[in-house]
Amino acid sequence: MADRLDTPKTARRSLLPKLEDDAFGKVSEGIARFMGTPKFLLWLSLFCAAWLVWNSWGPEHLRFDKAANGFTALTLMLSLQASYSAPLILLAQNRQTDRDRVQAEQDRQRAERNLADTEFLAREMAALRIALSEVATRDFVRSELRNLLEELVEEREAAEDDAADTARDAAVRDRVDRGRADRARDRDRRAVADDRGRTPTG
Repeated sequence: MADRLDTPKTARRSLLPKLEDDAFGKVSEGIARFMGTPKFLLWLSLFCAAWLVWNSWGPEHLRFDKAANGFTALTLMLSLQASYSAPLILLAQNRQTDRDRVQAEQDRQRAERNLADTEFLAREMAALRIALSEVATRDFVRSELRNLLEELVEEREAAEDDAADTARDAAVRDRVDRGRADRARDRDRRAVADDRGRTPTG
């Protein structure tokens, strides 16, 4: 028993010819699709009508399916057609189910890729937003330049005011110095005049 379990199972020989599943599936699917069209119903109806007309009103010696027998051959053919139609339709449905399964798997993989791409783009957008928040914008640069210009104007005005005050102070000092020099000269003149008035004349 152990030897038989360890031995791989050999393929059984079949009396039926080996058929390729894909090729047979394509044929069965094509037949099933044709059977589901109005054209098939029209041809089947014409075939049955011609069969009934020929075997009812055709030449007596050429009738092959007597109406007295209830059109046994026609009933047999329609039964065979119905019995083969069901497996063909099932095969076609199985192929369609396999295609739907493959399509669903592909859709799932595509959805996963789209989700991954969307998450990657979201992360990139967040990184760009963070990077842009640290970059000086045009409005920020303009406001900084405006503030610097205002500071320069204020410093220039303050420097001009200081220069004007310094010039005024210098002018006042000059006037004061000139006044002092004038008073000193006046004192000197008076002193000289007084000295002349005191010295006796010979």
